[in-house]
Amino acid sequence: MPDKPVPPVQPWSEPFWAGAREKRLMLQKCASCNKYIFYPRLGCPFCFSERLDWTEASGHGTVYSYTVVKNNPPSSFAGDVPFVIAIVELEEGVRMMTNIVDCDPEAVCCDMPVEVTFEPLTDKITLPKFKPLAKEGTGNA
Repeated sequence: MPDKPVPPVQPWSEPFWAGAREKRLMLQKCASCNKYIFYPRLGCPFCFSERLDWTEASGHGTVYSYTVVKNNPPSSFAGDVPFVIAIVELEEGVRMMTNIVDCDPEAVCCDMPVEVTFEPLTDKITLPKFKPLAKEGTGNA
């Protein structure tokens, strides 16, 4: 099987990938309109300002939408089946495409609380993924 594809790192997205390597979920925030932005960009999609800062996100959110991949043609993802591809809405208001991990795929549901976890793909790329939010006092999801 081929290796999994590696996301391209652009100069304007490097702080996101550097944060992920440090197990920190970084988001851009516009210094002009104060809105969070995801995916990394050169300018704010809301007010068009180029005054963008980086800030660490809470790492908490909810599943907005998802699908369970139950079969896959021969590819680098075939060994992962079944897996969940989801849109997670972060507390900061942005949505990001990701995977839900550490959970039975059939247990995933919309509005499920999740928290970020990190999976190294290469020495330079660590992927933020999400798992069910641990219930307080139990350490379990």
